[in-house]
Amino acid sequence: MSCLRFLHRPGCWSSLKGNKLQVGTISGSRCFSSTRILPDDNKGSTNSIEQINPQLPDYNTSINIHEHKLQRPTRPPPKLPRWEGLQDLSERTKGSLIPETLKEMENDKDFQISAKQLKEMGQKKLTREEKKRRQRALDKIGVPDFIQFWNNKKLQNGITDKQQNLKKKAIQVFQLNIGIYCNQACNHCHVESSPKRQEMMSHEVARKCIDILKNSPSIHTVDITGGAPELCKEFRYIATEARKLEIDVIDRCNLTALLEPGQEDTAQFLADNKIHIVASLPCYTAKNVNLQRGKGVFDKSIQSLLNLNSLGYGKPETGLKLDLVYNPLGAFLPPDQKKLDEQYKKELWDVFGIEFNKLFTMTNMPVKRFADFLFRRNELNDYMDLLVRNYNLNTVDKLMCRDTISVSWDGILYDCDFNQQLDLEISKESGTMTVFDINSVEDMTESVIKVDNHCFGCTAGMGSS
Repeated sequence: MSCLRFLHRPGCWSSLKGNKLQVGTISGSRCFSSTRILPDDNKGSTNSIEQINPQLPDYNTSINIHEHKLQRPTRPPPKLPRWEGLQDLSERTKGSLIPETLKEMENDKDFQISAKQLKEMGQKKLTREEKKRRQRALDKIGVPDFIQFWNNKKLQNGITDKQQNLKKKAIQVFQLNIGIYCNQACNHCHVESSPKRQEMMSHEVARKCIDILKNSPSIHTVDITGGAPELCKEFRYIATEARKLEIDVIDRCNLTALLEPGQEDTAQFLADNKIHIVASLPCYTAKNVNLQRGKGVFDKSIQSLLNLNSLGYGKPETGLKLDLVYNPLGAFLPPDQKKLDEQYKKELWDVFGIEFNKLFTMTNMPVKRFADFLFRRNELNDYMDLLVRNYNLNTVDKLMCRDTISVSWDGILYDCDFNQQLDLEISKESGTMTVFDINSVEDMTESVIKVDNHCFGCTAGMGSS
C-alpha cells in the first residue's frame, strides 16, 4: 500500500510504503527525496510521524524572506598558496638570535668603524661631531636653526601667535627607556642598541617612576621602550604596576625578543595584562627586513606575530591591540600611511594569515647609526635637504615632545627619546634633572622644549611622532 501526502510545509511531500517513509521536496519539475526507516507496526511500536518532536533550537528563520540579507564575511578567505616557509617555521625559529647578531656585528665594516670611533673619541665627542655634520648640511642649503625656521613658517602662513619657543602641554605620556640591551643591532637604530649594550634601569629608578605615576593624574599612557624592553629586568614590574593604576601600557616590541630563551611566557604575560604592543616590521618581505634588521629576523618576526594572533592580539573583538611600525629602508620618506596600512594588511593576511590593528609610518631620524649610515654613503646633505623641503607646519602641534616626558635607563629626564640619545637633557639651574627631582609630571607643564637640527626629522611629511 502506498499513499502520497503533502506535509505542513509547502513544496514537501511524503509517501508511506510499508515501514518506509519517503520524504521529499518539489522544486519546479524536479523532485528530491530521502528515505527513512520507521518501526514495524506489528512490533508494538506506537511511534508515528505526528508524535516525533525533534529539538531544533535554530529552526526559527523568519518567513519574511524579502527581508533576508546576506552579510559580507568579516574576513575573506586567504589566497592560496601561502608562504611555503610556514611549514617548518616554528622549528627554524627556535633558539636565540643573539649569536647571529654578534656574528654579523663582527663581520660588518660599518659596525667595526663605529666601534673604533667610539673607543677613540668617546660617546659625547661622537655626538657633538654628529650634530656638526647635520648643521653643515643645513648651512649648505641656507636653513636657520629649527626654532627660527618654525617661526618663519608661521609668519609665511599668516600665523601671528606670540609663542616663540615650543613648550610642553599637559603631560599625558610617560616614556621609559628601560635599557639599551637588545638581541638585534638594526642599522637604522637611533639608540645604538645591541647585545653588547648592558645598560638597564635599576629597581630604585623604576620604583620612583611608579611613584611619579601615582601623583600624575594627567598621565594616560606609559610607553616602555629600549633596546628590547622585554629583555630588561624591570619590564614586568613597571608594566604590572602601571596597569594596577589603570594606565595604558605600550610595549615597543621588536617581536624577536619574544622568542628568546627564557621569554616563553612573555607573550602570555602581555595578553594577561592587556599590554598594547607596538611592533617594528619595516616590510612584509624577508629580503628587506633582514637587510635592515639582520639575518633571521624576518622568520622570527612572522612566528612571533602568529603567536600573538593565537592569543587574540590584532583581532578587533579581543581588545588586545597589535600595531605595526614601518620605517624606510633608506634615505627617503615613508609612503602614505593609510594606503600602506591597507597594503600591509593584504600582504600579511594573504601570505601568512596574520592580522593586526594599525600601521604607523615613521621617518628615519638622522641620528646615531642612521646618521652614520647616511654620512658614509655621502647622503646626509641630501637627506637633511629632503627633510627641510618636506617640512609640515601641521605636525608641530602633535609632536611627541609636546605631551611626553622621556626617562632614560638611569633616570635622567628628556623631552623625547631622540633628545635622550643626543644628551639634550631637561635641565635645572643646578644641572641635570632626574626622576628624583620631581614628584609629579605636573611640575613640567609649560616648560620650554629643547630642540636642535635633528628635529626636522619629526616635522617632515606626515611627521614621525
